[in-house]
Amino acid sequence: MRILVSAGPTREFLDPVRFLSNRSTGRMGFAVAAAAVAAGHEVALVAGPVELAPPAGLAALDRVVSARDMLAALRRRLAWCDALVMTAAVADFRPARRAPRKVHKGAMPEALRLVRNPDILATLRTRKGGRLFVGFAAETDDVLASAAAKLARKGLDLIVANDVTKPGAGFGVETNVVTFLAPGAAPEALPLLPKAEVARRLVARIEALAARKGARFPSRAVPARMRALPKRSERSHTP
Repeated sequence: MRILVSAGPTREFLDPVRFLSNRSTGRMGFAVAAAAVAAGHEVALVAGPVELAPPAGLAALDRVVSARDMLAALRRRLAWCDALVMTAAVADFRPARRAPRKVHKGAMPEALRLVRNPDILATLRTRKGGRLFVGFAAETDDVLASAAAKLARKGLDLIVANDVTKPGAGFGVETNVVTFLAPGAAPEALPLLPKAEVARRLVARIEALAARKGARFPSRAVPARMRALPKRSERSHTP
């Protein structure tokens, strides 16, 4: 199977010094990519700005910065994949204007005007076809209800919900506590586990979903552009 994984945060720059972002470190997404490679799948990883070494054996790696960068990279890769696993914590908003120079304290407005970033899963949904789409929902309250609503709203095949307020779960740690939700199935709650084990179980669920859909993924020649890792490319969005 060809699996496309997104990971990490995005950064939405106000000026060359400051940006809006979140606490994602990319560990969960990198663990998913590593587990999929270990299971014998071809994996392309689209990563936001993180301080992690990429897993060995990737078919491709794209380094991006902003939400719009990530959407563009995923659009380019989507036709190649059989499954998209969207672990990235994408910023919902960006500053309406990016200043070309540092905005000094005296010139900084008390209120920043923000504009909404594109919803990546909603945007890509029109091109889903027979692919599996897997999302993540990092929540602080009404976790399962919020995740179930996202599952239905975005037409996902599976969503991984976690309460980031729980000890050992969420951002900046090596473990996670998650629940798998799929349409028409009872939620599957996992105990506190290393993120590598959560990733292994998630890949197994994706394989099972593909089998139930009757998917067949025959061996195919890898296009030349996918045979080696592209050079690191970090791009911020244009104002």
